[in-house]
Amino acid sequence: MEEVVVVVGAGSIGQAIARRISAGKHVLLADLKKANADTAANVLLDAGFKVATAVVDVSSRMSVHALVETAVALGKVTGLIHAAGVSPSQASPDTILRVDLYGTALVLEEFGNVVARGGAGVVIASQSGHRLPALTPEEDAALATTPTEKLLALPMLQPDRVKDSLHAYQLAKRANSLRVMAEAVRWGKRGARVNTISPGIIYTPLARDELTGPRGDGYRRMIELSAAKRGGTPDEVGAVGALLMGPDGGFITGSDFLMDGGVTAAYWFGDLSPR
Repeated sequence: MEEVVVVVGAGSIGQAIARRISAGKHVLLADLKKANADTAANVLLDAGFKVATAVVDVSSRMSVHALVETAVALGKVTGLIHAAGVSPSQASPDTILRVDLYGTALVLEEFGNVVARGGAGVVIASQSGHRLPALTPEEDAALATTPTEKLLALPMLQPDRVKDSLHAYQLAKRANSLRVMAEAVRWGKRGARVNTISPGIIYTPLARDELTGPRGDGYRRMIELSAAKRGGTPDEVGAVGALLMGPDGGFITGSDFLMDGGVTAAYWFGDLSPR
């Protein structure tokens, strides 16, 4: 049976990981916008990959389930790259929580039901989750294990507690890494692995929106005061994704990999420190 790699979010990072792990496999590119999926598919087709496309709204269970059915019809799902999301400059707190938090939990749940033995998944989170102050053990557990359909009803996620888009984004990305840790237990029972990558400022269209948006000065300051003194590239994230999804990463699951050029280190212990 043919192996299938599903890419949810047909942007630069998802494509970069897919190119490294999908030779000889069938790539299913899914995006909210058909034009985005089609554009990415043409690039991969020209590079010799076998590609299909689909439209998906990760905030809709019906839509995500339909994507799962499409993937299973193509073959056995051995790879999941979840790179869909919205940034603080692109959306309201409510939309961020529905797409980045609930949507990620939904994708993990639905694909965790069908992933094949020996399969692997990677979720793209963010350095932002590492800059959120520590939550209580009870809050961590709630974000990690609350049934998907009850997540958005958690008291800690209500409008009186989450009042701006950046806070919503930080919570969503913290939740992503916690959710992956919990899901790794369930995926492990199927003989599969799943991990999170938390990139810093990676030069993508989303990052350009941030750099030219209301928080642009802050993002440029992060770069200037980081150890690397530059942003990252999708290919650098792709290299880590290939490790986590390939045979060399066979002992890694339920883990989060922060790769931000040292921004978080500078935030907690360096010149970016708010203290």
